[in-house]
Amino acid sequence: MTDSRITLALEIPGALPAEGRIVLFNPTSGADLSALPKDRLHLVQGFRPDHDAWAARGYAVAPEAQGDYAAAIVFLPRAKAQAHALLAEAAVRVAPGGPIWVDGAKTDGIDSVLKDLRKRGQVGEPIAKAHGKIFCLPNPGPAVFADWQAAPLTPAPGFTTLPGVFSADAVDRGSALLAAALPAKLPGRVADLGAGWGWLAAQILTRAGVEHLHLIEADHTALACARRNVTDPRAQFHWADATQFVPEARFGAVVMNPPFHVARAADPGLGAAFIRAAAGMLSLSGTLWMVANRHLPYKPVLRGLFHEIEEIGADPGFKLFRAARPIVGAASRAAPPQR
Repeated sequence: MTDSRITLALEIPGALPAEGRIVLFNPTSGADLSALPKDRLHLVQGFRPDHDAWAARGYAVAPEAQGDYAAAIVFLPRAKAQAHALLAEAAVRVAPGGPIWVDGAKTDGIDSVLKDLRKRGQVGEPIAKAHGKIFCLPNPGPAVFADWQAAPLTPAPGFTTLPGVFSADAVDRGSALLAAALPAKLPGRVADLGAGWGWLAAQILTRAGVEHLHLIEADHTALACARRNVTDPRAQFHWADATQFVPEARFGAVVMNPPFHVARAADPGLGAAFIRAAAGMLSLSGTLWMVANRHLPYKPVLRGLFHEIEEIGADPGFKLFRAARPIVGAASRAAPPQR
């Protein structure tokens, strides 16, 4: 586990400087940071549920790094390009020679990153524990990692993304299918739950009738891309957990391609939570337009929340649903207890 590796690392004399702020990049809410000096930590976490969990525990946390630091701990994300970008930023934020600790599981590519780093600087002896490793790299300076800085990607003409966001390289096929299935006219007030970098939102805005579109996205980086990609004044942006978001007024339509993974593990419950949230946000005459992977068991969830359920399309990988007229009170009755 991450906490075991950190605890072992801190037993090394001089593992962290005696003074100064310590930045932690990408710590998930499940990480045990109890061995670290809480009053010196600054957590950089752009995923809203994890961000809010740390804030509730009293940690200093923000979606972006702020200023300089005496040391850094980088918790590896799944995407290698994103991992490289976090290490490049750590090299900018920490003084040359300062410790940059890197922690990750084998499934997160820790061995590959270790191999890459050994080509760029002196790396301390790794500590292996619980199917992962932690090691220290004395910061060789930002110039060494200049080519690892986050480089914009162009997944579609006129759109920009960054490494690590969902479907950063191309338009997701499910979103493309959903966009093609949307009617020519939509209600005036629409929400895009899990809006990502904004491609689906841009397609919604081409429909007649739309006066206000609310993009709700938990990934701070993805939402920042959406702000650049969607400049229509009808669009409003919310950095929020879609499953917990409470709008000022109900929507006439919700459009969504909900996630169904937590880290690497498939979790159909996450998509079900999106469906419950959508039902709770809609007006009594509102409609949900949704795409989902074929194998996910969402139809029973929809039946428990809406009066009208219709499968409006499919391909070998996806199903498209239209669900209308939410059942009064069903979303709140179906919601699991708050953690």
